[in-house]
Amino acid sequence: MSGTEERPTALRPTRQRLAITDALREATDFQSAQDIHDALRQGGEKVGLATVYRTLQAMAEAGEVDVRHNPAGEATYRRCSPSHHHHLVCRSCGRTVEITGSAVERWAHAVAEEHGFTDVSHTVELVGLCAECAARHDGPRR
Repeated sequence: MSGTEERPTALRPTRQRLAITDALREATDFQSAQDIHDALRQGGEKVGLATVYRTLQAMAEAGEVDVRHNPAGEATYRRCSPSHHHHLVCRSCGRTVEITGSAVERWAHAVAEEHGFTDVSHTVELVGLCAECAARHDGPRR
């Protein structure tokens, strides 16, 4: 979730939206619309891919899911905590950890104030290698 803005009102709980919400709840990492669509079809849900895309976009706009783009530029989605947070993302496997950052919050507020901006939101994503991928890439660490 970016910035300190409040979440917009909840979306209407259609059958498709509830199915997508359930699929996201079961996922541990960010998922593409195609991944979610495939999971729904495997679970017997009859939801079109276009509906999945539209629903995910509406859920993102309503602040119900976080969106990040994978290295190929594809939008991926995940239900995240409702409080303001940022992400630490492994560039190899995509593992994502929610983090808070009071220093980032102070910096964003100071920069906005310095330039006369108010009601500023922001998104911070730190990208690196998780411990498992680093170990595979570099061999054992001493």
